[in-house]
Amino acid sequence: MLDRKLIRNDPEKVREGIRNKGSDFDLDHFLEVDSRRRELLQEVESLKHRKNVASREISQLMREGKDASELIEEMKETSSTIKEYEDQLKDIEEELIALELTIPNIPHQSAPPGTCDKDNPVVREWGDPFRNDLPILPHWEIGEKLGVLDLEAGAAVSGSGFVVLRGDGALLSRALVNYMLDTHRSRGHEEVAVPYLVSRDSMIGTGQLPKMADDMYHCGRDDLFCIPTAEVPVTNLLRESTVSGSDLPVRMVAYSPCFRREAGSYGKDTRGLIRVHQFDKVEMVRVVRPEESYQQLELLLQDALYILEQLDIPYRVIELCTGDLSFSAAKCYDIETYAPATGKWLEVSSCSNFEDFQARRARIKYREDKDGSSRFVHTLNGSGLALPRIIATILELFQTPTGKVRVPPPLAGYMGGREFLGG
Repeated sequence: MLDRKLIRNDPEKVREGIRNKGSDFDLDHFLEVDSRRRELLQEVESLKHRKNVASREISQLMREGKDASELIEEMKETSSTIKEYEDQLKDIEEELIALELTIPNIPHQSAPPGTCDKDNPVVREWGDPFRNDLPILPHWEIGEKLGVLDLEAGAAVSGSGFVVLRGDGALLSRALVNYMLDTHRSRGHEEVAVPYLVSRDSMIGTGQLPKMADDMYHCGRDDLFCIPTAEVPVTNLLRESTVSGSDLPVRMVAYSPCFRREAGSYGKDTRGLIRVHQFDKVEMVRVVRPEESYQQLELLLQDALYILEQLDIPYRVIELCTGDLSFSAAKCYDIETYAPATGKWLEVSSCSNFEDFQARRARIKYREDKDGSSRFVHTLNGSGLALPRIIATILELFQTPTGKVRVPPPLAGYMGGREFLGG
Protein backbone atom coordinates (compact mmCIF):
# COMPACT_ATOMS: atom_id res chain seq x y z
CA MET A 1 0.00 0.00 0.00
CA LEU A 2 1.01 3.60 -0.32
CA ASP A 3 2.17 5.84 2.51
CA ARG A 4 -0.83 7.81 3.82
CA LYS A 5 1.41 10.82 4.30
CA LEU A 6 2.28 10.73 0.60
CA ILE A 7 -1.40 10.55 -0.33
CA ARG A 8 -2.27 13.51 1.93
CA ASN A 9 0.74 15.68 1.11
CA ASP A 10 1.02 15.03 -2.62
CA PRO A 11 -2.37 13.84 -3.88
CA GLU A 12 -1.66 15.03 -7.42
CA LYS A 13 1.36 12.73 -7.69
CA VAL A 14 -0.75 9.83 -6.49
CA ARG A 15 -3.62 10.81 -8.77
CA GLU A 16 -1.27 10.86 -11.76
CA GLY A 17 0.16 7.47 -10.80
CA ILE A 18 -3.32 5.98 -10.52
CA ARG A 19 -4.25 7.46 -13.89
CA ASN A 20 -1.05 6.14 -15.51
CA LYS A 21 -1.82 2.66 -14.17
CA GLY A 22 -5.19 2.82 -15.93
CA SER A 23 -7.03 2.56 -12.60
CA ASP A 24 -10.35 4.25 -11.84
CA PHE A 25 -9.76 4.43 -8.08
CA ASP A 26 -11.64 7.37 -6.53
CA LEU A 27 -8.87 9.19 -4.66
CA ASP A 28 -11.16 12.07 -3.68
CA HIS A 29 -13.39 9.68 -1.76
CA PHE A 30 -10.36 8.23 0.03
CA LEU A 31 -9.18 11.72 1.01
CA GLU A 32 -12.67 12.58 2.31
CA VAL A 33 -12.77 9.47 4.49
CA ASP A 34 -9.25 10.12 5.73
CA SER A 35 -10.12 13.75 6.54
CA ARG A 36 -13.23 12.64 8.44
CA ARG A 37 -11.13 10.18 10.43
CA ARG A 38 -8.56 12.80 11.39
CA GLU A 39 -11.24 15.31 12.38
CA LEU A 40 -13.00 12.74 14.53
CA LEU A 41 -9.70 11.64 16.07
CA GLN A 42 -8.92 15.23 16.95
CA GLU A 43 -12.33 15.59 18.56
CA VAL A 44 -11.81 12.42 20.60
CA GLU A 45 -8.42 13.65 21.80
CA SER A 46 -9.97 17.01 22.75
CA LEU A 47 -12.74 15.30 24.71
CA LYS A 48 -10.26 13.03 26.48
CA HIS A 49 -8.19 16.07 27.42
CA ARG A 50 -11.31 17.77 28.76
CA LYS A 51 -12.17 14.63 30.72
CA ASN A 52 -8.70 14.52 32.29
CA VAL A 53 -8.91 18.18 33.28
CA ALA A 54 -12.42 17.67 34.68
CA SER A 55 -11.25 14.67 36.71
CA ARG A 56 -8.72 16.87 38.46
CA GLU A 57 -11.38 19.55 39.00
CA ILE A 58 -13.76 16.98 40.49
CA SER A 59 -11.07 15.73 42.85
CA GLN A 60 -10.33 19.28 43.93
CA LEU A 61 -14.02 20.06 44.53
CA MET A 62 -14.47 16.91 46.58
CA ARG A 63 -11.39 17.68 48.67
CA GLU A 64 -12.84 21.12 49.37
CA GLY A 65 -16.21 19.58 50.29
CA LYS A 66 -17.97 21.25 47.39
CA ASP A 67 -20.68 19.86 45.10
CA ALA A 68 -19.20 18.15 42.03
CA SER A 69 -22.37 16.38 40.85
CA GLU A 70 -22.96 18.64 37.85
CA LEU A 71 -19.43 18.15 36.59
CA ILE A 72 -19.62 14.41 37.24
CA GLU A 73 -22.82 14.18 35.18
CA GLU A 74 -21.19 16.19 32.41
CA MET A 75 -18.24 13.76 32.33
CA LYS A 76 -20.61 10.78 32.09
CA GLU A 77 -22.04 12.35 28.94
CA THR A 78 -18.51 13.06 27.71
CA SER A 79 -17.49 9.44 28.28
CA SER A 80 -20.54 8.28 26.34
CA THR A 81 -19.68 10.64 23.48
CA ILE A 82 -16.06 9.40 23.44
CA LYS A 83 -17.29 5.79 23.22
CA GLU A 84 -19.63 6.72 20.37
CA TYR A 85 -16.86 8.53 18.49
CA GLU A 86 -14.39 5.68 19.03
CA ASP A 87 -16.90 3.22 17.56
CA GLN A 88 -17.25 5.52 14.57
CA LEU A 89 -13.47 5.76 14.30
CA LYS A 90 -13.17 1.97 14.22
CA ASP A 91 -15.67 1.77 11.35
CA ILE A 92 -13.98 4.60 9.46
CA GLU A 93 -10.54 3.02 9.89
CA GLU A 94 -11.85 -0.29 8.53
CA GLU A 95 -13.33 1.54 5.54
CA LEU A 96 -10.07 3.41 5.02
CA ILE A 97 -7.99 0.22 5.08
CA ALA A 98 -10.38 -1.48 2.64
CA LEU A 99 -9.98 1.48 0.27
CA GLU A 100 -6.23 1.62 0.83
CA LEU A 101 -5.80 -1.98 -0.26
CA THR A 102 -7.26 -1.18 -3.69
CA ILE A 103 -4.96 1.76 -4.53
CA PRO A 104 -2.37 0.59 -7.10
CA ASN A 105 1.31 1.26 -6.67
CA ILE A 106 2.68 4.35 -8.41
CA PRO A 107 4.87 3.68 -11.46
CA HIS A 108 8.51 4.63 -11.11
CA GLN A 109 9.50 7.75 -13.02
CA SER A 110 11.63 5.65 -15.38
CA ALA A 111 8.72 3.43 -16.47
CA PRO A 112 7.85 4.27 -20.09
CA PRO A 113 4.45 5.91 -20.61
CA GLY A 114 1.78 3.89 -22.34
CA THR A 115 -1.55 2.16 -21.98
CA CYS A 116 -1.08 -1.41 -23.26
CA ASP A 117 1.49 -4.04 -24.30
CA LYS A 118 1.97 -2.38 -27.70
CA ASP A 119 3.66 0.49 -25.86
CA ASN A 120 6.28 -1.75 -24.20
CA PRO A 121 9.75 -1.04 -25.66
CA VAL A 122 12.25 -3.83 -26.32
CA VAL A 123 15.35 -2.95 -24.29
CA ARG A 124 17.55 -6.00 -24.85
CA GLU A 125 17.87 -8.94 -27.24
CA TRP A 126 20.12 -11.99 -27.21
CA GLY A 127 20.60 -14.82 -29.70
CA ASP A 128 18.85 -15.58 -32.97
CA PRO A 129 15.24 -16.67 -32.45
CA PHE A 130 14.87 -17.53 -36.13
CA ARG A 131 17.93 -19.76 -36.40
CA ASN A 132 16.04 -23.01 -36.99
CA ASP A 133 14.95 -22.88 -40.64
CA LEU A 134 13.32 -26.33 -40.58
CA PRO A 135 9.56 -26.77 -40.95
CA ILE A 136 8.59 -26.47 -37.28
CA LEU A 137 5.71 -28.31 -35.62
CA PRO A 138 3.80 -26.53 -32.84
CA HIS A 139 4.93 -27.71 -29.43
CA TRP A 140 1.66 -29.52 -28.75
CA GLU A 141 2.02 -31.57 -31.94
CA ILE A 142 5.70 -32.48 -31.53
CA GLY A 143 5.10 -33.09 -27.82
CA GLU A 144 2.31 -35.57 -28.43
CA LYS A 145 4.19 -37.16 -31.33
CA LEU A 146 7.20 -37.81 -29.08
CA GLY A 147 5.01 -38.96 -26.18
CA VAL A 148 6.17 -36.21 -23.80
CA LEU A 149 2.94 -34.21 -23.68
CA ASP A 150 -0.58 -35.57 -23.09
CA LEU A 151 -3.20 -32.85 -23.34
CA GLU A 152 -6.18 -35.19 -23.47
CA ALA A 153 -5.20 -36.84 -20.19
CA GLY A 154 -4.90 -33.47 -18.47
CA ALA A 155 -8.34 -32.44 -19.68
CA ALA A 156 -9.84 -35.78 -18.68
CA VAL A 157 -8.40 -35.64 -15.17
CA SER A 158 -9.01 -31.97 -14.36
CA GLY A 159 -10.60 -30.12 -17.29
CA SER A 160 -9.33 -27.61 -19.80
CA GLY A 161 -6.22 -25.69 -18.88
CA PHE A 162 -4.47 -28.67 -17.24
CA VAL A 163 -1.79 -30.80 -18.88
CA VAL A 164 0.12 -34.02 -18.26
CA LEU A 165 3.82 -34.41 -19.03
CA ARG A 166 4.92 -37.99 -19.66
CA GLY A 167 8.24 -39.80 -19.82
CA ASP A 168 10.92 -37.46 -21.10
CA GLY A 169 8.51 -34.53 -20.73
CA ALA A 170 8.22 -35.10 -16.97
CA LEU A 171 11.97 -35.68 -16.79
CA LEU A 172 12.64 -32.44 -18.69
CA SER A 173 10.42 -30.54 -16.27
CA ARG A 174 12.22 -31.97 -13.24
CA ALA A 175 15.60 -31.31 -14.87
CA LEU A 176 14.71 -27.68 -15.49
CA VAL A 177 13.63 -27.17 -11.88
CA ASN A 178 16.79 -28.76 -10.47
CA TYR A 179 19.06 -26.93 -12.90
CA MET A 180 17.46 -23.57 -12.13
CA LEU A 181 17.56 -24.09 -8.38
CA ASP A 182 21.19 -25.25 -8.46
CA THR A 183 22.18 -22.31 -10.65
CA HIS A 184 20.43 -19.70 -8.51
CA ARG A 185 21.92 -21.21 -5.36
CA SER A 186 25.38 -20.98 -6.90
CA ARG A 187 24.72 -17.30 -7.59
CA GLY A 188 23.96 -16.49 -3.96
CA HIS A 189 20.29 -17.31 -3.35
CA GLU A 190 19.09 -19.23 -0.31
CA GLU A 191 16.83 -22.07 -1.39
CA VAL A 192 13.59 -22.37 0.58
CA ALA A 193 10.76 -24.89 0.37
CA VAL A 194 7.46 -23.23 1.17
CA PRO A 195 3.76 -24.13 1.62
CA TYR A 196 1.56 -24.14 -1.46
CA LEU A 197 -1.48 -22.97 0.52
CA VAL A 198 -1.35 -19.56 2.21
CA SER A 199 -3.53 -17.42 4.42
CA ARG A 200 -5.61 -14.44 3.39
CA ASP A 201 -3.17 -12.14 5.20
CA SER A 202 -0.31 -13.50 3.10
CA MET A 203 -2.23 -12.87 -0.12
CA ILE A 204 -3.04 -9.34 1.02
CA GLY A 205 0.60 -8.81 1.98
CA THR A 206 1.92 -9.30 -1.55
CA GLY A 207 -1.00 -7.59 -3.27
CA GLN A 208 -2.96 -10.49 -4.79
CA LEU A 209 -5.96 -9.66 -2.62
CA PRO A 210 -8.35 -8.04 -2.90
CA LYS A 211 -7.52 -6.91 -6.45
CA MET A 212 -7.13 -10.34 -8.11
CA ALA A 213 -9.51 -12.44 -6.05
CA ASP A 214 -11.30 -13.77 -9.16
CA ASP A 215 -8.05 -15.29 -10.46
CA MET A 216 -7.30 -17.20 -7.25
CA TYR A 217 -8.22 -20.74 -6.21
CA HIS A 218 -9.78 -20.41 -2.76
CA CYS A 219 -10.29 -23.22 -0.21
CA GLY A 220 -13.31 -21.78 1.56
CA ARG A 221 -13.51 -24.18 4.49
CA ASP A 222 -10.06 -23.16 5.75
CA ASP A 223 -9.92 -19.72 4.11
CA LEU A 224 -6.65 -20.69 2.43
CA PHE A 225 -5.53 -19.92 -1.11
CA CYS A 226 -3.56 -22.02 -3.58
CA ILE A 227 -0.51 -19.92 -4.36
CA PRO A 228 -0.42 -18.15 -7.76
CA THR A 229 3.38 -17.90 -7.40
CA ALA A 230 6.02 -18.73 -4.79
CA GLU A 231 6.47 -14.96 -4.40
CA VAL A 232 3.57 -15.05 -1.94
CA PRO A 233 4.89 -17.49 0.69
CA VAL A 234 8.55 -16.53 0.20
CA THR A 235 7.97 -12.79 0.71
CA ASN A 236 5.67 -13.51 3.64
CA LEU A 237 8.42 -15.43 5.42
CA LEU A 238 9.41 -11.97 6.65
CA ARG A 239 5.88 -10.67 7.31
CA GLU A 240 5.56 -8.55 10.47
CA SER A 241 9.29 -8.68 11.11
CA THR A 242 12.20 -6.25 11.33
CA VAL A 243 15.40 -7.39 9.64
CA SER A 244 18.84 -6.20 10.67
CA GLY A 245 20.29 -3.86 8.07
CA SER A 246 23.47 -5.95 8.06
CA ASP A 247 21.45 -8.94 6.78
CA LEU A 248 20.32 -7.12 3.62
CA PRO A 249 19.96 -7.89 0.82
CA VAL A 250 18.00 -11.08 1.48
CA ARG A 251 17.99 -13.28 -1.63
CA MET A 252 15.79 -16.37 -1.72
CA VAL A 253 14.71 -18.83 -4.39
CA ALA A 254 11.95 -21.44 -4.33
CA TYR A 255 10.28 -23.96 -6.60
CA SER A 256 6.52 -24.35 -6.50
CA PRO A 257 3.53 -25.28 -8.56
CA CYS A 258 1.38 -22.21 -9.29
CA PHE A 259 -2.40 -22.07 -9.55
CA ARG A 260 -4.30 -19.40 -11.48
CA ARG A 261 -7.86 -19.35 -12.74
CA GLU A 262 -6.94 -16.85 -15.49
CA ALA A 263 -10.49 -15.55 -15.08
CA GLY A 264 -10.04 -12.76 -17.62
CA SER A 265 -8.31 -14.86 -20.26
CA TYR A 266 -10.86 -17.34 -21.53
CA GLY A 267 -10.40 -18.09 -25.23
CA LYS A 268 -6.81 -16.82 -25.33
CA ASP A 269 -3.94 -19.19 -26.21
CA THR A 270 -5.91 -22.26 -25.17
CA ARG A 271 -3.79 -24.84 -27.02
CA GLY A 272 -0.79 -26.52 -25.51
CA LEU A 273 1.27 -25.05 -22.70
CA ILE A 274 0.84 -21.33 -23.26
CA ARG A 275 -1.96 -20.59 -20.79
CA VAL A 276 -2.68 -23.21 -18.13
CA HIS A 277 -4.23 -23.20 -14.68
CA GLN A 278 -1.44 -25.14 -12.97
CA PHE A 279 2.24 -24.79 -13.81
CA ASP A 280 5.66 -25.13 -12.24
CA LYS A 281 7.94 -22.17 -11.63
CA VAL A 282 11.17 -21.25 -9.91
CA GLU A 283 10.85 -17.85 -8.23
CA MET A 284 13.46 -15.44 -6.91
CA VAL A 285 12.64 -12.91 -4.17
CA ARG A 286 14.84 -10.09 -2.89
CA VAL A 287 14.39 -7.91 0.18
CA VAL A 288 16.68 -4.88 0.03
CA ARG A 289 17.47 -1.37 1.23
CA PRO A 290 15.40 1.27 -0.60
CA GLU A 291 18.45 3.01 -2.04
CA GLU A 292 19.66 -0.25 -3.61
CA SER A 293 16.43 -1.58 -5.05
CA TYR A 294 16.82 -0.45 -8.66
CA GLN A 295 20.38 -1.75 -8.83
CA GLN A 296 19.06 -5.00 -7.38
CA LEU A 297 16.33 -5.10 -10.05
CA GLU A 298 19.00 -5.13 -12.76
CA LEU A 299 20.90 -7.89 -10.94
CA LEU A 300 17.70 -9.90 -10.53
CA LEU A 301 17.02 -9.56 -14.25
CA GLN A 302 20.54 -10.74 -15.04
CA ASP A 303 20.08 -13.85 -12.87
CA ALA A 304 16.98 -14.80 -14.88
CA LEU A 305 18.68 -14.10 -18.22
CA TYR A 306 21.70 -16.18 -17.23
CA ILE A 307 19.53 -19.31 -17.22
CA LEU A 308 18.37 -18.68 -20.79
CA GLU A 309 21.86 -17.91 -22.04
CA GLN A 310 23.23 -21.12 -20.53
CA LEU A 311 20.42 -23.08 -22.17
CA ASP A 312 21.15 -21.28 -25.48
CA ILE A 313 17.57 -19.99 -25.70
CA PRO A 314 17.30 -16.62 -27.50
CA TYR A 315 15.28 -13.97 -25.70
CA ARG A 316 14.20 -10.38 -25.66
CA VAL A 317 13.57 -8.11 -22.68
CA ILE A 318 10.73 -5.60 -22.74
CA GLU A 319 10.15 -2.85 -20.23
CA LEU A 320 6.51 -2.57 -19.22
CA CYS A 321 4.84 0.76 -19.79
CA THR A 322 2.88 2.38 -16.99
CA GLY A 323 -0.48 1.09 -18.18
CA ASP A 324 0.76 -2.51 -18.47
CA LEU A 325 2.35 -2.72 -15.03
CA SER A 326 0.78 -5.02 -12.48
CA PHE A 327 -1.21 -3.64 -9.57
CA SER A 328 1.74 -3.86 -7.15
CA ALA A 329 4.74 -3.13 -9.39
CA ALA A 330 6.53 0.21 -9.69
CA LYS A 331 8.77 -1.04 -12.51
CA CYS A 332 8.92 -4.34 -14.39
CA TYR A 333 10.87 -6.14 -17.09
CA ASP A 334 9.33 -9.07 -18.95
CA ILE A 335 11.57 -11.70 -20.52
CA GLU A 336 10.20 -13.38 -23.63
CA THR A 337 11.32 -16.34 -25.69
CA TYR A 338 10.20 -17.07 -29.24
CA ALA A 339 8.00 -19.96 -30.36
CA PRO A 340 8.80 -20.29 -34.08
CA ALA A 341 5.86 -22.55 -34.98
CA THR A 342 3.24 -20.08 -33.82
CA GLY A 343 5.35 -16.97 -34.44
CA LYS A 344 4.76 -15.68 -30.92
CA TRP A 345 6.94 -14.24 -28.20
CA LEU A 346 6.16 -15.98 -24.90
CA GLU A 347 6.62 -14.38 -21.50
CA VAL A 348 8.75 -16.67 -19.32
CA SER A 349 9.63 -14.23 -16.54
CA SER A 350 8.63 -10.94 -15.00
CA CYS A 351 11.19 -9.13 -12.85
CA SER A 352 9.53 -6.47 -10.73
CA ASN A 353 10.40 -3.86 -8.13
CA PHE A 354 7.53 -3.17 -5.74
CA GLU A 355 9.49 -0.58 -3.74
CA ASP A 356 7.86 -0.44 -0.26
CA PHE A 357 4.34 -1.25 -1.53
CA GLN A 358 4.35 -4.89 -0.38
CA ALA A 359 6.46 -4.11 2.68
CA ARG A 360 3.81 -1.72 4.01
CA ARG A 361 1.07 -4.30 3.47
CA ALA A 362 3.11 -7.10 5.05
CA ARG A 363 4.80 -4.82 7.61
CA ILE A 364 8.39 -5.75 6.75
CA LYS A 365 11.05 -3.35 8.01
CA TYR A 366 14.78 -3.24 8.56
CA ARG A 367 16.71 -1.62 11.39
CA GLU A 368 19.73 0.59 10.80
CA ASP A 369 22.66 -0.74 12.81
CA LYS A 370 24.10 2.74 13.40
CA ASP A 371 21.19 4.54 15.04
CA GLY A 372 18.58 1.82 15.55
CA SER A 373 15.97 3.55 13.37
CA SER A 374 13.67 1.37 11.27
CA ARG A 375 12.35 1.80 7.73
CA PHE A 376 10.30 -0.24 5.32
CA VAL A 377 12.33 -2.47 3.02
CA HIS A 378 11.89 -2.69 -0.74
CA THR A 379 10.82 -6.06 -2.17
CA LEU A 380 11.49 -7.48 -5.62
CA ASN A 381 10.76 -10.75 -7.36
CA GLY A 382 11.43 -12.44 -10.66
CA SER A 383 10.64 -15.76 -12.28
CA GLY A 384 13.74 -17.79 -12.75
CA LEU A 385 11.92 -19.22 -14.75
CA ALA A 386 8.32 -20.34 -15.47
CA LEU A 387 8.41 -23.85 -16.97
CA PRO A 388 5.48 -24.33 -19.39
CA ARG A 389 6.58 -21.74 -21.93
CA ILE A 390 10.24 -22.71 -21.55
CA ILE A 391 9.25 -26.28 -22.38
CA ALA A 392 7.14 -25.04 -25.30
CA THR A 393 10.12 -23.03 -26.56
CA ILE A 394 12.48 -26.01 -26.27
CA LEU A 395 10.02 -28.29 -28.09
CA GLU A 396 9.80 -25.85 -31.01
CA LEU A 397 13.24 -24.25 -31.10
CA PHE A 398 15.33 -27.42 -30.72
CA GLN A 399 13.60 -29.61 -33.33
CA THR A 400 15.99 -31.54 -35.56
CA PRO A 401 15.80 -32.85 -39.16
CA THR A 402 15.18 -36.37 -37.74
CA GLY A 403 11.99 -35.24 -36.02
CA LYS A 404 13.47 -35.39 -32.54
CA VAL A 405 14.00 -32.53 -30.10
CA ARG A 406 17.52 -31.85 -28.84
CA VAL A 407 18.03 -31.49 -25.08
CA PRO A 408 19.93 -28.31 -24.14
CA PRO A 409 23.38 -29.53 -23.00
CA PRO A 410 23.21 -28.14 -19.40
CA LEU A 411 20.14 -30.32 -18.80
CA ALA A 412 21.61 -33.56 -20.13
CA GLY A 413 23.29 -34.42 -16.84
CA TYR A 414 19.98 -33.98 -15.04
CA MET A 415 18.33 -36.34 -17.56
CA GLY A 416 20.66 -39.32 -17.38
CA GLY A 417 22.78 -38.16 -20.29
CA ARG A 418 19.89 -37.94 -22.76
CA GLU A 419 20.64 -35.91 -25.88
CA PHE A 420 17.15 -36.03 -27.39
CA LEU A 421 13.55 -36.16 -26.12
CA GLY A 422 11.39 -39.14 -26.90
CA GLY A 423 14.15 -41.69 -27.51
